[in-house]
Amino acid sequence: MAKKSRKSVGTPATVALTTAGVPFTTHSYEHDPAAPSYGEEAAQALGVAPDQVFKTLLADVDGALTVAVVPVSGSLDLKALAAAVGGKRATMADPAAAERSTGYVRGGISPLGQRKRLPTVVDASAEGRPTVCVSAGRRGLEVELSPEDLVALTGARLAPIARA
Repeated sequence: MAKKSRKSVGTPATVALTTAGVPFTTHSYEHDPAAPSYGEEAAQALGVAPDQVFKTLLADVDGALTVAVVPVSGSLDLKALAAAVGGKRATMADPAAAERSTGYVRGGISPLGQRKRLPTVVDASAEGRPTVCVSAGRRGLEVELSPEDLVALTGARLAPIARA
């Protein structure tokens, strides 16, 4: 069972949200290291549909790290991501490079409060939803906020980058 909280739990992501004055809710749950999918584990623990929980992935687009935020119910379309940022070719980023650049560990990478601001694309399916959940910066901790605030705080663009 997930616990809800309105106060900051002190990750760079929640500090960024608090500093920006953005309304958000944190949800914590006991992370199971044996879970095959961090995102699906989060959706199940929070009791929400997997298309409301978004995973944060890093890709290398023409040599530049790029953040992709897609529903856990789908997968990232690398070609669509490259096109969304005006690139030609995208591959998944090396996990160590992703961790170094963002300051987060795999399975806990948040699109918010990253060490270095990277080009970010949020899947268009987030648009029109009242809220979405993304990692709050560690495994077992999610933050729920409006997609508009997510896009504004990350400087993201919306584009159809997920495949079902």
